Amino acid sequence: MKKLLTGNEAIARGAYEAGCHVATAYPGTPSTEILENVSTYQEIYSEWSTNEKVAMEVAAGASIAGARSMVAMKHVGLNVAADPLYTIAYEGVNGGLVVITADEPGMHSSQNEQDNRLTAIHAKVALMEPSDSQECKDYIKKAFEISEEYDTPVLFKVTTRICHSKSSVELEDRVEVPIREYVKDTKKYIMVPAHSKLKHIQMEEERIPRLQEFSNTTELNKIEWNDRKIGIITSGASYVHAKEVFEDTVSYLKVGFSWPLPDEKFKEFAAGVDKIYVIEENEPYMEKHIKAMGIECTGKEIFSVCGEINPQIIREAILGEKPEEGYTMDVIAPSRPPALCAGCPHRGIFFEMSKHKNKINVTSDIGCYTLGAMAPLNVGDTVICMGAGISAGIGFDRVNQLAGRDKKVFGVVGDSTFFHSGMTGLVDAVYNKSNMVTVILDNRITAMTGHQENPGTGKSVSGVESPTVDLVGVVKAIGIKEENLRVIDPYDMDANKEAVKAAIDADEPFVIITKQPCALMKDVMIRRANLYSQVNQDKCKKCKTCLRIGCPAISMKDNVVSIDTTMCNGCEVCVQVCPFDAIESFGEEVK
Repeated sequence: MKKLLTGNEAIARGAYEAGCHVATAYPGTPSTEILENVSTYQEIYSEWSTNEKVAMEVAAGASIAGARSMVAMKHVGLNVAADPLYTIAYEGVNGGLVVITADEPGMHSSQNEQDNRLTAIHAKVALMEPSDSQECKDYIKKAFEISEEYDTPVLFKVTTRICHSKSSVELEDRVEVPIREYVKDTKKYIMVPAHSKLKHIQMEEERIPRLQEFSNTTELNKIEWNDRKIGIITSGASYVHAKEVFEDTVSYLKVGFSWPLPDEKFKEFAAGVDKIYVIEENEPYMEKHIKAMGIECTGKEIFSVCGEINPQIIREAILGEKPEEGYTMDVIAPSRPPALCAGCPHRGIFFEMSKHKNKINVTSDIGCYTLGAMAPLNVGDTVICMGAGISAGIGFDRVNQLAGRDKKVFGVVGDSTFFHSGMTGLVDAVYNKSNMVTVILDNRITAMTGHQENPGTGKSVSGVESPTVDLVGVVKAIGIKEENLRVIDPYDMDANKEAVKAAIDADEPFVIITKQPCALMKDVMIRRANLYSQVNQDKCKKCKTCLRIGCPAISMKDNVVSIDTTMCNGCEVCVQVCPFDAIESFGEEVK
């Protein structure tokens, strides 16, 4: 049976058909839907892990125990998981282990643009790159076989276009692969120096040469001979784009197994064409290797290392074709910068913090709360990576003290981020007596990536009830004193005001925890469906205070302030900030 699937759906299907037993992940665009789809297959144990490192280690442990295992994450998540990956590469596997990295050329939803093919070189693990949904499914199945045959984790690289684009996929039945017997082997699985030295030699002298031979013989790396004036070496989504431009008028070397790279096939292909173009997104990964072999080719001389490649870019770079003029309209759509949603529980605390911009610095984190840095709130000095909202704040606070700056540092994280990598930062703040404030915005979900469960929600990836980790209890156990802790409703502006003032005045590590679920959660939307606020035009003084909270439901046109009741969910933050009581609340919560 054929079915139209996204790349992420196809990867999940491939894992199912391959007899995968264990799948782990931490949500992150563009990889999130992989585990969400895997979790629908009851034959596979699936879990949202607390972070990518934990996900990698859970999958590795399952692999060593004999199960076919898979772990998925976005490209920056592989940085978090690098520590175990580089050592697992030495150890090898028992059951097949596939590591999915969803890279994001163009940074549609990421803080950097990195090419994780380079990680395969450094970790010395097999690397595969599918080009469409059918290959996503087929390659995953092959990846498990390669992993077991060559005793290596397999890094499986996809990109946003492949993850989220749909194409036809031929479905097959699941093959039940028995869990392999586990035999204790300390020299293989316990990486003390004496063992790892031997494993490194074994990797270099046995495994990598075998993988190199495989790379040169596998049909995953295939030559398509057509007209031989131009030859294109490409991989991943770039292959599909090149085919759209040139169809069968040029020859192709499509690289699907890309570490080790196929030296002999590069030589064969180069000998058969007049001119070679290397088309690959981001880094000149293949190009550098090909040029180092003494083969002339053209690549990043005409293609940028930044952003995605698409057919029009290829046409311009190789054929010199300018883009056709499209249709134009006199009306220009207004810019729509990212903003906290109407009714977002983060807005109240951010608005209160915004009143103290001359007194505070704010180190923020990856998630919805990053949007606090946007106008008109403008609350945020840094965003680095998950967990750095706290850790960077510690360093910022120390330098403020050294420089004699009279500013308090507020470090902001969400509940999922706190469990991911924020806890260690808070431990550091307590241990090293930091004077910073940690603000944990608990909206009871992993919101920005699409409402995935986390240890504080009380549900697993499959929706099964699980123990809820007590966020307040964790904070207290880490060492935050009762008098230095505020647990508040962020819709209560008086509570926000008191908490921020107490935090600024404190001379010890201080924590504010806001507790209010995401306004877009289904049960919240149902419960608050009848709540809304409106502006009493007779009382409104056009002072624009309500506009400063940055709620997209509030607007001013022709000098009239109004609230879009279809967007408003009655959080009443605007009601409380209006100095003239001109905004009124209506409706009741649905019981």
